[in-house]
Amino acid sequence: MPRIKSPHLLVAESGADRAGHGLRRTMGLFQLICFGIGAIVGTGIFVGLSDSVAQAGPAVVVSFVLAAITCVFTALSFAELGGAIPVSGSSYSFAYAGLGESTAFLVGWCLLLEYGVSISAVAVGWSQYVDELLHSLTGLQLPHALAAGPGDGGIVNLPAVVVIALAAVLLVRGVRESARATAAMAAVKLVVLVAFCAIGFSAFKDGNLVPFSPAGLGGIGAGTTAAFFSYIGFDAITTAGEEAKNPRRDIPVAILVCMGVVTLLYCAVALAATGAIGGDQVAGRPAALSYVVNQVTGSTVGGGVIAFGAVVAIASVVLAVMYGQTRILMSMSRDGLIPRVFEKVSPKTATPVAGTLIVAVVFALPAAFAPLDAVMNLCTVGTLAIMAVVNIAVIALRRREPALARTFRVPLHPVVPLLGVGFCLYLMYETGWTTWLQFAVFLAVGLLVYLGYGRRNSTLATAAVVATPDATDAVLQEA
Repeated sequence: MPRIKSPHLLVAESGADRAGHGLRRTMGLFQLICFGIGAIVGTGIFVGLSDSVAQAGPAVVVSFVLAAITCVFTALSFAELGGAIPVSGSSYSFAYAGLGESTAFLVGWCLLLEYGVSISAVAVGWSQYVDELLHSLTGLQLPHALAAGPGDGGIVNLPAVVVIALAAVLLVRGVRESARATAAMAAVKLVVLVAFCAIGFSAFKDGNLVPFSPAGLGGIGAGTTAAFFSYIGFDAITTAGEEAKNPRRDIPVAILVCMGVVTLLYCAVALAATGAIGGDQVAGRPAALSYVVNQVTGSTVGGGVIAFGAVVAIASVVLAVMYGQTRILMSMSRDGLIPRVFEKVSPKTATPVAGTLIVAVVFALPAAFAPLDAVMNLCTVGTLAIMAVVNIAVIALRRREPALARTFRVPLHPVVPLLGVGFCLYLMYETGWTTWLQFAVFLAVGLLVYLGYGRRNSTLATAAVVATPDATDAVLQEA
């Protein structure tokens, strides 16, 4: 039988309905929405748009809609579980309550891949726009040796290391400061993207959308897989379960608002970019949004403004995703599945200082030196697998915990979660068999780590706690 930790026990152990596990409740609904937008909008649209257009052409708008549909089904599941189990572990904790410890550990293992690669890849994208901004302002560019890793012909990607270090410093100072910075940066990038749409649509020509889908349905499918990376991060909202003022109400609302805003914004940006200069000019071009504005306005000033917005936007993604990673590691450490150093919270700053610094160092190294293109599909598959598990966890918990207090319920259950699983499997299929093989090896390594360390050190095993109503009630009474 799998080791399953009940939702009541997860909440009681974390102190999520009391004072939290050494964390402070400082985030309201507005901060959560800004945090979600900060985690989602960044490299995927500012850098990855050109890759999606290269696959789908102007039909990239359809690709963004299909990717959004996949995420919306799963976002509904995250909204239900985030309101019912408001803890920092996010999908890891949801899997623990719904499917058991071994599945939860593998979900946490995949989260290391999702968040880690996202942090590193986003930092590399930030470096590209820093170079573009510097060129727009001064006409100069960073030395290639210091702006790219060895795989791209340089020595070290120094700007990527800098943005990760800055995010770590801000996170260590406190969640209130991080939330304020994220809110400010979210506002800046929304303004910049709306301004981009205004400029792009001013030069819109129907002829630039022809042919609409040069690679047919296959191109749209491949573009959907590429566009999916643009939505990664909305699940980070649920990692604020122990630092939100009213998590049971605000987390579901924040998830749904963020997905609606981001989907409309992405479709508008994609349509404005391809309609202004044509998909063939956008495809595969670095800093594509700045290029579009430069072409439309005939000046580098507008492109410089877009580059500034991208620098701010991508920095906010690094900050938000790193925050989510440290909170998930804290939850796994609290459960004994990884070393205890990650659960230590500073009484002065109410943040996991050691865990934050370790995450910063570990993920700064690939950002500085390693080519990340080879693992992007692997990251996508891992993220889709996590989403599929969360959808299944909703179904499992509806059956096992029908009386669990839920501030939001997935509509048309179980049809919507099953559709979420189906869309996730479809996009996983689109990544190809070589990525599946890589993912299988990755999971096998994670399983060995669990069997070698996590299973033996699990607090659920060492305390001989069984997830029964009597055991749960005893823990709640003690809390």
